[in-house]
Amino acid sequence: MICVQPSREPELFRTAASPYRDRMDPFWRDAERHLIRYGGGWTPEIIERAEGSFVHTATGRRVLDFTSGQMSAILGHSHPEIVATVRRQVGTLDHLFSGMLSRPVVDLARRLAESLPAPLSKAMLLTTGAESNEAAIRMAKLVTGRHEVVAFARSWHGMTQAAAAATYSAGHQGYGPNAPGNLAIPVPNPYRPDFTAPDGTFDWRRQLDHGFAMVDAQSTGSLAACIVEPILSSGGVIEPPPGYLAALAGKCRERGMLLIVDEAQTGLCRTGTWYAFERDGIVPDILTLSKTLGAGLPLAAVVTSEEIERRAHERGYLFYTTHVSDPLVAAVGNTVLDVLERDKLDARARELGDHLRAGLLSIKDRHPAVGDVRGRGLMQGLELSTVDGDALGGRITRRCLELGLHLNVVQLPGMGGTFRIAPPLTATPQELTLGLEILDQAIGDTAG
Repeated sequence: MICVQPSREPELFRTAASPYRDRMDPFWRDAERHLIRYGGGWTPEIIERAEGSFVHTATGRRVLDFTSGQMSAILGHSHPEIVATVRRQVGTLDHLFSGMLSRPVVDLARRLAESLPAPLSKAMLLTTGAESNEAAIRMAKLVTGRHEVVAFARSWHGMTQAAAAATYSAGHQGYGPNAPGNLAIPVPNPYRPDFTAPDGTFDWRRQLDHGFAMVDAQSTGSLAACIVEPILSSGGVIEPPPGYLAALAGKCRERGMLLIVDEAQTGLCRTGTWYAFERDGIVPDILTLSKTLGAGLPLAAVVTSEEIERRAHERGYLFYTTHVSDPLVAAVGNTVLDVLERDKLDARARELGDHLRAGLLSIKDRHPAVGDVRGRGLMQGLELSTVDGDALGGRITRRCLELGLHLNVVQLPGMGGTFRIAPPLTATPQELTLGLEILDQAIGDTAG
């Protein structure tokens, strides 16, 4: 058992300002004694409730949430229609044996297919992004009869086995070998290009050719799939240039690989279109959804074509989990689609995204410490230009929290100078302006 001396400040607080610094609240003593730490430090506030674009703390503070929870609550916190659905559904049908079906599950599968281009028509409902990526990779390996998987060098697809093996932004050291056959290609980052044309612009075609030349050199001839986010989130909110994903899809076709697009954070209107891959005119072989689909509840999906599903089934595809096809969260997913469709939140994300981006560009113009603004719709990134980006990003994040804004900085070595900004699609222009004003002040107070 870990013992904590009453006079010692909890480790939780060592890198963050907190109203609890000067008094040892039993909550934080218990947190340090009994919680397993699973990533970065805890936000030094006790959250009592959340509503709309705000979370409310035990000290009575109202904090604007520019991360939509874990980049998931696209309808804001405690959306009344989501609350009503959960109350109704949990009282009638919440969980079933995994081989049983209910109307919410079949309805959601049909509606997802209707929202997508052909031939994407078959869906499986799961819980998390990692689980859906695990299921998609497993399906691709079985259908192709191959095992090698390609991903971006700053990818994040989850922490389960195959998803973690395809995650390169963090988490590879100290856990022993991954399954053989996981290969990485360079990230197409126009702000920090590694391949340039004579005029200094990013030469992404040459970079992509180089990446797949390296894949071919390392492959044993068993390339099964390439899994990518259309906008890398944990990797630094990096959006591949127009045309890149179409060219990548071509590389996959040439090699008989399946293309898996992970839209955990970009899917369902956040970027201003229902799906971010639409911009590039491609259709993935397998699409994975999570986060935004459940609007904060644990719901994910794998969507693929009838042909791929049939081939997988004929070969004995097995992904039998405790909460596959659960009716409670499927009902929530249907309500999410109802609200997105009725309120035209794809158009709203475009409009609010323009407002947010204009504000971020204005901040960039005023602060030399800000190097780049990028993203689409209500998924925007702001990268610091300073050499101490990790440290400065942490200080700005803490100052934002003091001023009433929760902002997510990419908490990975070498990427801590990039902020991920993803407010709810239901946020108001006034709330976005408030967040921009706080961020502006925090950068001025910290980097000035």
